[in-house]
Amino acid sequence: MSAQPHLKKAAILLVDDDPDVLLSMALLLRPLVATVRTEKNPERLPNLLKQERFDLILLDMNYQSMVNTGNEGLYWISQVRKLAPQAAVVMLTAYADIDLAVRALKDGASDFVVKPWRNEKLLDSLEEVLGRRQARDGTSLPRHARPSVSVSPLIGESEAMQSLRYTIEKIAPTDANILILGENGTGKDVVARLIHQQSNRTHEPFVAVDLGALPETLFESELFGYQKGAFTDARQDRPGRFETAHTGTLFLDEVGNVPLPQQAKLLSVLQNRQVVRLGSTIPVAVDVRVVSATNMPIYQMATENRFRKDLIYRLNTLELTLPPLRERGDDVLLLARHFLTLYAEKYSKPVPQLEGRALTRLKNYGFPGNVRELQHAMERAVIMAEADVLRPEDLFFSPVETVPPAEQTTRLAELEKSTINKVIEKHHGNITKAAKELGITRMALYRRLDKYDS
Repeated sequence: MSAQPHLKKAAILLVDDDPDVLLSMALLLRPLVATVRTEKNPERLPNLLKQERFDLILLDMNYQSMVNTGNEGLYWISQVRKLAPQAAVVMLTAYADIDLAVRALKDGASDFVVKPWRNEKLLDSLEEVLGRRQARDGTSLPRHARPSVSVSPLIGESEAMQSLRYTIEKIAPTDANILILGENGTGKDVVARLIHQQSNRTHEPFVAVDLGALPETLFESELFGYQKGAFTDARQDRPGRFETAHTGTLFLDEVGNVPLPQQAKLLSVLQNRQVVRLGSTIPVAVDVRVVSATNMPIYQMATENRFRKDLIYRLNTLELTLPPLRERGDDVLLLARHFLTLYAEKYSKPVPQLEGRALTRLKNYGFPGNVRELQHAMERAVIMAEADVLRPEDLFFSPVETVPPAEQTTRLAELEKSTINKVIEKHHGNITKAAKELGITRMALYRRLDKYDS
């Protein structure tokens, strides 16, 4: 089995009324963790948690024979959150109930395990939960798992943003290529940098290239490099962006704007993991993780033969869709105050407060330019403010953002929902198999289902 450094130091409590479950899980965990305690009766939890401290609690959902509602588990998770807020909680159940899983996660569970479990997968899940807990609490982590101190802020407490942070924590340590979808101004570049900073490549180069601003004639020379004499102005050898990003992360922004002929060349590099500079015939091996982003309806473009489907498969081993600001509720106020503080410090001015009517205007405005538009509005407000309190008339929104929000996000959401439903039907409701085919975790699938049912 793979190394489990967080488990090795963990104190774990198992709570289940089935002695066979307790025995088999205890036998599995005891050689791998610091301490394992078992308990059949959840009524003893209050006294037990007062006497001992646990890093992780595996908690069954049902304790009465023939009762499968999970209500007991939901009750006890609420008690555990009060009695041992430092402990991570993983729920156990023999019933793969989507609604119950979502409720458990909302009530504070860190993960959800269906019985019978596979040992290797269970250990990986527990290791991951403990890793997230240590990162949250600021306790020590191995170097490769520590976030960089320069991590960009991903501000927001909406459900969409909490889900996004959770997903980034899951996918960042992998080497999988990631495609980020979302409207202009939603922070795709911030997320790309955050993924790099939380990855195992954090100390290696992060190279960004805006493909939307790259002329077609410069595509190959910029991405793949060139040899001296390859063209008139090629006076010396120059590596391209792929070589520059070797061992690190290459961020391909606005990838949806790449013309079809260049798409074929990009696909060849991603498939072969090597580039050939202009003017050369010698392939150069490159080890890069590719994170790409677009605000274009890339799947619709693929159906219209404007974007290669095989290139999408290379780019989106994993996929993130960033929510528009208008769907993030009170996050707009958190972000507004963040930007006011940021620019007040930059311009050596007092941090202005937002009057009640100004708060209402912010909440009611649709922000077609998303976070970027809000940022510019707050910077202008700090610069132009005549008083310490901002009124509605002090908030100026850019006239260039008067176009109604694009419908692409809705189309993408509808396509995702349809795909998920088809895969679940294909596997006759088996969430584990459906998640595996979709290339996401079971918890990520639960979150998507909850989003579409809400």
